[in-house]
Amino acid sequence: MSNTHKSEINFLVELDENRIPEKLYWTAKDGGVEMEESKAIMLSVWDSKAKESMRIDLWTKDMPVDEMKIFFHQTLVAMSDTFQRATGDEKMSATMKDFCEYFAEKLELTK
Repeated sequence: MSNTHKSEINFLVELDENRIPEKLYWTAKDGGVEMEESKAIMLSVWDSKAKESMRIDLWTKDMPVDEMKIFFHQTLVAMSDTFQRATGDEKMSATMKDFCEYFAEKLELTK
């Protein structure tokens, strides 16, 4: 019999009276994270039966736009890295990275 391990990642969302996120917290005890505050969360889950992704995109009402642009850029870069590791498709990963450079240039994120 194999020993299985379960790990939880939790998100806590504090909403205002209009149900707009005011505070976001996340916990991943196995990673040493407990009730760490965040300004934005993007979560994608693959539904293999429906062959589609489900998403939760949340950000607090005080998330600065300039930080959101950086968050998107870093997320796109991470996705291109993950795509390469998951598929081994180096050519498309390089194309995605080219787009990330273009994205950063157009948003003036690079110095």
